Amino acid sequence: MGVQDAGGREEHDKAPDVVQSGRRAFLKKSFGVLLGLVSAAIAWPMAGSLVSPLYRKPKLHYTKVPGFGSMPIGQPVKLSFSDVVVDAYMREQETQDVWAIKKSATEVTVFSPICTHLGCHYSWHPQSREFICPCHASVFAVSGQVKGGPAPRALDTLQYKIENGELWVQWQRFLPGTSEKIPV
Repeated sequence: MGVQDAGGREEHDKAPDVVQSGRRAFLKKSFGVLLGLVSAAIAWPMAGSLVSPLYRKPKLHYTKVPGFGSMPIGQPVKLSFSDVVVDAYMREQETQDVWAIKKSATEVTVFSPICTHLGCHYSWHPQSREFICPCHASVFAVSGQVKGGPAPRALDTLQYKIENGELWVQWQRFLPGTSEKIPV
């Protein structure tokens, strides 16, 4: 309904403006809400991908290491195994090495092959019965303890389990150059 003027006629000029401005306000608010929802839908995964690595713990799993059954007791043996590494959507096959010393059919010590000084790979020297790192001459006893050189801690041991006579190892890297065993 319009407003009547002095001659008794209704004025309809203002009614379309009121309806039109009501539509504009509704569309502005609707567009603002829609824009906010779209922005949140885009920003949430982006923020999650930036923050989640700070709170994500590496998923450790056991990998079968072949050759355990034929290992001699008391002698360090370098064993190699393949593992699938998943990084986001990429899956890669990696070959890792470990040093294992079999104590019995159910007990073994498994060392990471990485020197605790700067991350070089050490080797076993049967003549001297020592692990020696070629980079900076760190020397380790068969027990993994530091005998000499700049290594700040003993060799890093890895978690393992033996099932049905087979060795399964939890491959993990540790921060070199520190006196504490810190997983990377």
